[in-house]
Amino acid sequence: SCTRAAPRPLPPYYQQRAPMEYVSLEGLRLDGRRPKETRQMRCTMTVLPNADGSALFEMGNTKVLAAVYGPREAPMRSHTLHDRMVVQCEFSMASFSTGERRRRTKGDRKSVELGLVIKQALETAMITELLPRSQVDVNIQVLQADGGVRAAAINAAILAIADAGIPLRDTMASCAAGYLDGVPLLDLNYLEEGGGGPEVYVALQPNLNKVVLLQMDNKATVDVFAPVNELALEGCRVVAQVMREAMLKQTRNLAATRAIEAL
Repeated sequence: SCTRAAPRPLPPYYQQRAPMEYVSLEGLRLDGRRPKETRQMRCTMTVLPNADGSALFEMGNTKVLAAVYGPREAPMRSHTLHDRMVVQCEFSMASFSTGERRRRTKGDRKSVELGLVIKQALETAMITELLPRSQVDVNIQVLQADGGVRAAAINAAILAIADAGIPLRDTMASCAAGYLDGVPLLDLNYLEEGGGGPEVYVALQPNLNKVVLLQMDNKATVDVFAPVNELALEGCRVVAQVMREAMLKQTRNLAATRAIEAL
């Protein structure tokens, strides 16, 4: 009698992978956070001495550097506006910011679109009519990307603008929230962003309680959108408090430095 050989196992890339569990039975996410918990944040201002204003905003492993040059006279008179200041915003990602080691062109389509979105949000926050016939350049560089890049870029830019002394109607904070495994999640990281669920980005002026930016990736029903949007707004208020503390600390340091110089 002959025995039949056991079937050979399929290679790993042919095997069907089990779906990733983004929220455990204990209610913890992949990085150990609760669903309504943000990542650890850190704000550092005046990190580039040659810029008029600069800031480094860190949200978990996401790190974004922003530099502001101006206000100054516009280099081209044709670009000058007589009733308000011109805002130029450039967004780019360093080639080493993600795990993909591919060359990133300076003006790729995604970066240009994000730069335009951030510029429109910044123009709403700044009192541009106080500085007519001038121009300010905002340069944003993503040093490390681990989710929430859009929100971190807006937060870094606002800190740099405040560092440059440009008048603001109100501070502005941005945060994202998503929906995975039937649970609204605050401040998604890179793995969670790849889960394919809806994600809402919100930028909020906390004192005016005004939503400046609202964007959603992937479709969602009204029943899903409402709690996710509310969670993103709560995240914006948490981020705004962290940014406010960083601005107050920077102001106290400047006041102490000028007091010493006056002696």
